[in-house]
Amino acid sequence: MNISPLQKERLQYEPKLPACLKNGINYLEMTEGAETNSVKDCEDIKNLFKNTYGKPIITFKTSNEEKHSDVRNVGVILSGGQAPGGHNVIAGLYDALKQANSQNKLYGFLGGPSGIIDGKYIEFTDEYIDEYRNTGGFDIIGSGRTKLETQEQFEKSLAVCKKLNINAVVIIGGDDSNTNAALLAEWFVANNADIQVIGCPKTIDGDLKNDQIEISFGFDTATKTYSELIGNIQRDANSAKKYWHFIKIMGRSASHVALEAALQTQPNITLISEEVEEKKLSLNDIVTDMCDIIAKRAENGKNFGIVIVPEGLIEFIPEMKTLIQNLNDLLSELEKDETYAKLERVEEKFEVISSKLDKENVEVFNSLPALIKSQLLMDRDPHGNVQVSRIETEKLLIEMIRTRLAEMKENGKYVGKFSDQSHFFGYEGRCAFPSNFDADYCYSLGYNAFALINFGATGYLSSVKNLTKPASEWIAGGVPITMMMNMEKRHGEMKPVIQKALVKLDGPVFKKLQDNRQDWAMNDRYKFPGAIQYFGPSSVCDLTTVTLQLEQEKILAGV
Repeated sequence: MNISPLQKERLQYEPKLPACLKNGINYLEMTEGAETNSVKDCEDIKNLFKNTYGKPIITFKTSNEEKHSDVRNVGVILSGGQAPGGHNVIAGLYDALKQANSQNKLYGFLGGPSGIIDGKYIEFTDEYIDEYRNTGGFDIIGSGRTKLETQEQFEKSLAVCKKLNINAVVIIGGDDSNTNAALLAEWFVANNADIQVIGCPKTIDGDLKNDQIEISFGFDTATKTYSELIGNIQRDANSAKKYWHFIKIMGRSASHVALEAALQTQPNITLISEEVEEKKLSLNDIVTDMCDIIAKRAENGKNFGIVIVPEGLIEFIPEMKTLIQNLNDLLSELEKDETYAKLERVEEKFEVISSKLDKENVEVFNSLPALIKSQLLMDRDPHGNVQVSRIETEKLLIEMIRTRLAEMKENGKYVGKFSDQSHFFGYEGRCAFPSNFDADYCYSLGYNAFALINFGATGYLSSVKNLTKPASEWIAGGVPITMMMNMEKRHGEMKPVIQKALVKLDGPVFKKLQDNRQDWAMNDRYKFPGAIQYFGPSSVCDLTTVTLQLEQEKILAGV
């Protein structure tokens, strides 16, 4: 195997475990809390999950007596976008499974959920697993975005599991993937399949969290990776002193990634989607606020700065949100229109769209640059929605700001020179070598997932809490997936989904940004986090995110 010196060192790293798991699967004791309810729409969720709703939260602790562990075969799926640490979830699951009973087998379904439907798999061995420990990416078995939600898919999955004598399936994914895990778990129980389903919380977006899931894996590594890049750009900006850098950062809906990166690097301007929506800020409002800061810095001789833009911002701007909703419905109809499909010139498509949009949206659509209009008309995502990652919001802002500053200059309200650079940080963070935190956390999640299987749990998400403490003090257990669900409209129908956790504007993390915004805007308080540290004192290499620290401080303070 051709590997780098760092990968060689990382392969030797031994992830830390919570104390109860470190003693081994067969020395665990399970305690159950009270019955649970979904976060919203309790009756609807209960009716859809008659067999798996209302289960208690599970916590593990060390037992003094060794227990026998029956032979169990497990299948594992990587679902959705990549996140650092996925390989360690599988490694932890594999080690726990073999430690409990050496006869146990772990199968990896290839290419995501389609692997369990089509029966494409590999059986893991020590040698194969050892090549991927503590490494980034999902290339160990590949990932995919096929949804597990139809009767036919469930029946095919059951047939494959029966063929391999699989007792449980672990789905490593985000909110949609784990919603599908809950649906599969319910179907298996309803059809007496005797196959368990356990999920693991993955997404760099950080929007899969609640009281029981303190953080989704990959968020720590991704935000540290982006923050290093932003720090590098800030150093360059402070050296050249002639560019405004507009940096769009991945985060489909919530702005957690942008907010965390801002707290780590302290840029001049940080936009938060949830704040824009709450304050009902228009595009014009946003541009006006940004131009005011740019003009004030120019008066102080600073024709440079850093702007952080969350990927999903455009959907939170009221007039853009209304336009996008209108477009989603309109384009669904036009997909069946052969005349529209045959149009070759994009200008012709613009004319058709303008003629069919609701009146209040026509002016907004026509005011947008052709580039942005084209991106709004691209193929929809699996939910039928605009793919916001393809919309170059940072370039839209640059163009509008450039126009506004030219007007301000004519009126004597701007004395500077505006030169811009745009960046989008997305894929750069999804497959980075996991930080020590993510390496430990992910390994613990996988190990803990098998503990849940060993105790007969199904429809649960692997949960490891108390994460700002040393790993030995982490608390392992499980949370029912139905507890996190509500009903939302998808493709025109109400569907059960895990509720996304958006940035709380009254929370300690946003307040930290709010308290420092004015200072950071005018004064260059740039921080340069540097590369992720894997070796050194724990205070450096095991450091958790600012977000997690602030949120846990508030919880511990009882606020």
